[in-house]
Amino acid sequence: MTWIPPEQYVKTIANATSYAGFYFTDTSGRPIQLRAVRNEDTWQWPGGNMDPGETPWECAVRECFEETRIAFAGPKKLLAVHFISQGNDWPLNKFGVIFDGGQLTDEQINNIVLDPAEHTELRIHTLERWKDIMPPGSFDRLQATDHARQAGTVAYLER
Repeated sequence: MTWIPPEQYVKTIANATSYAGFYFTDTSGRPIQLRAVRNEDTWQWPGGNMDPGETPWECAVRECFEETRIAFAGPKKLLAVHFISQGNDWPLNKFGVIFDGGQLTDEQINNIVLDPAEHTELRIHTLERWKDIMPPGSFDRLQATDHARQAGTVAYLER
């Protein structure tokens, strides 16, 4: 194979977008999620798409602060890597990196300030209750991430 300059080579391989975020629970271990403005059936964690030049960690910290006013300063603990294949609803592959935000106290939860341009509400439920609320693919990501935290491992998900 002949060497070609990077700016030409990248045109020949799959492209992807990327996101990063934090998985939080309350002190009882119940997942905390935010309802997206753009789709009321979408529940998600604080996080979002990476900016150019940004690492997944920097993205997660920035997005968490923008969306909740939580200035996360905890350890860099990876919980899951999420891959979504390009398809009819999105023209590129997408990678997600989910970090462990730990458990939030009632005081920390009560101090969350949602960005009204991003989220309409915050909810805390057991996994069993989230299963009834969320679409199956989104719930699978939540459940795998929660299980990875409990097992002390990292989940790898594909959709």
